Amino acid sequence: MKKSLSLLLSAICTISALAQTDIDAFRYSQRSIAGTARFISMGGAFGAIGGDLSAMSYNPAGLAIYRGSEFSISPSIYTGNTNADYLGGNTVSGRTVFNFGNIGLVLTNKDNDQSQVGWVNYNFGISYNRVADYNNASAIEGYNSSSSLLDYFAEKSKGVSYENLDAYNEYLAYYTYLINPDSLNNYTSAAPGGNLLQQRSCTTRGSMGETNFTFSGNYQNKLYLGATLSFATLNYTEESYFDGFDELNILDSLRQFEYSQYVKTQGRGVNLKFGFIYRPTDYIRLGGAIHTPTWLNMSDSYSNYMAARFDGGYSDTKYSPDGAFDYNLTTPFRALASVAVLFGKAGLISVDYEYSDISDANFHAPGYGFSQVNADIRKKYQSTNSLRTGMEWRLSNVYFRGGYGFTTSPVQNKYAVSGFDFTQQHFSGGVGFRDKNYFLDLGYMYSISKEYFQPYTLENTAVAGSDQRVNGYNATVTLGVKF
Repeated sequence: MKKSLSLLLSAICTISALAQTDIDAFRYSQRSIAGTARFISMGGAFGAIGGDLSAMSYNPAGLAIYRGSEFSISPSIYTGNTNADYLGGNTVSGRTVFNFGNIGLVLTNKDNDQSQVGWVNYNFGISYNRVADYNNASAIEGYNSSSSLLDYFAEKSKGVSYENLDAYNEYLAYYTYLINPDSLNNYTSAAPGGNLLQQRSCTTRGSMGETNFTFSGNYQNKLYLGATLSFATLNYTEESYFDGFDELNILDSLRQFEYSQYVKTQGRGVNLKFGFIYRPTDYIRLGGAIHTPTWLNMSDSYSNYMAARFDGGYSDTKYSPDGAFDYNLTTPFRALASVAVLFGKAGLISVDYEYSDISDANFHAPGYGFSQVNADIRKKYQSTNSLRTGMEWRLSNVYFRGGYGFTTSPVQNKYAVSGFDFTQQHFSGGVGFRDKNYFLDLGYMYSISKEYFQPYTLENTAVAGSDQRVNGYNATVTLGVKF
């Protein structure tokens, strides 16, 4: 299994080709606001409202609100982009994908007796909900006069004979003459102290989704209970290219090098969700839900290569072996509390609070120790608090919606960069049309996270990082039928 660089944090891409770092636990523990158009347009603040198929992934008690059966499908277009500042250079890059935010069906026994006491109705639902989106692209570019990635490889190789160097990283640099040893296995970089134009581009693809099976019940139109069994699927691909150029013709012989990395991660897992909604009056709803950890079986495949070009036309390339590794990841549990105020049939206001702690994430695998990685997770991360608000107002059969949300930094203060500490905000809005049997909803969400990426680290030299503004744009249409 490959070793990985010890980074502060990377918002989108890691310098290591292998996952199984604290950064990957961070990535796979995050959740997006995604689902139906109504759900995203109200900022995901649905814990006490219900009556929406996205509820199965948040508060399953919301399914008990239904008084009739319903099917809906929610295609969406998602764009992720990154605006990065690095060593005085600014770059903007991104990518756009088409996906389904939600597709689902709820079946209910219709309640025709409004005076019925006890359990009024039981509902069953099945849905697919997209809970995280990894599609993005980033790039950094700047002239570094104090260090280079090759200094990192030389430092990591100190005291190690070339036969024992990491076949996915340091050995590639050795084979292509980018680091060179003396008799004591002290390695010298072909670009000591930098003086290179450094460029790095990274593209990530994939998502995490859940297939949900939900059962819920309505007790006397006062108390709504629900439980969801969710089967999670995860697909993530990362491709990155790190280039160094002797732009000013300062170095003795090196003209250019390229370090390329590829990793593909697939995961399958399961979790449970339990929730309630209580109506103390016709105008107030209170909600709460607990999500167990998600237990994921993960599989990585990966490969790297290094290429170098020197004065006189000499060049060399070295490919790593194709690697694979299977392991397990447990992501944190979540707790939600919600309140909604209803203004009759005119509209509503809803507020959700969510708690999660990324430091509870944990890697494990038979026959392999993740003690250092898990220690890094405990050391670098902390609990997060999310507040989501949403409103809906009705004019005849037309509904106008808006929402806002904020999530505190998951990074402990001593590892966070001021102003780029991975806090998140999202703004949303939408409109819907509903009649007795059909409905059409449009929703749009803009999200922003200010993050920090450091391409490598050195023991005794400060390494410049990149301030990054990571934006997400999600436009969703929901088409539904009631029966």
